[in-house]
Amino acid sequence: MTTYLYETIPATASEPVKLYELQQGMKDAPLTQHPETHEPIRRVILGGWGTMKGAAKLPSTAGDCGCGPSGCC
Repeated sequence: MTTYLYETIPATASEPVKLYELQQGMKDAPLTQHPETHEPIRRVILGGWGTMKGAAKLPSTAGDCGCGPSGCC
């Protein structure tokens, strides 16, 4: 099972967004309702490289701060 991040879909702009971590199989379709509260939800897509054991470190051209070659924003 994989843990996915979901957020509620607010009905109004003043309604707060709630975040949930829900476990699903990788081949399961994204949920549209929270399984217990039945609130409308959507899966949050997170970007990034992630962490891979044994992955090679990319060379840094702007020092150790993590900025790109054009400097920090």
